[in-house]
Amino acid sequence: MTVPQNISLLILPAYAPELNPVENVWQYLRQNVLAHRVFDGYDQIVDACCDAWNAFVNKPEVVPSITRRQWASVNV
Repeated sequence: MTVPQNISLLILPAYAPELNPVENVWQYLRQNVLAHRVFDGYDQIVDACCDAWNAFVNKPEVVPSITRRQWASVNV
């Protein structure tokens, strides 16, 4: 596999969810959209998750703020 010059690979340790930025996305959704709710069934859960995801992607300024990692920055 050839990695483009403008891509930096960071090897993360196995079983380290705190280092995975997408875990912050799920935490944000749980705390801000999906918290304190009771669902009657599977379909309601799926609908709520889809609504939460759509609300999240409609706030592009939130994505970098919760997924940024200071230690992962690369000086270009």
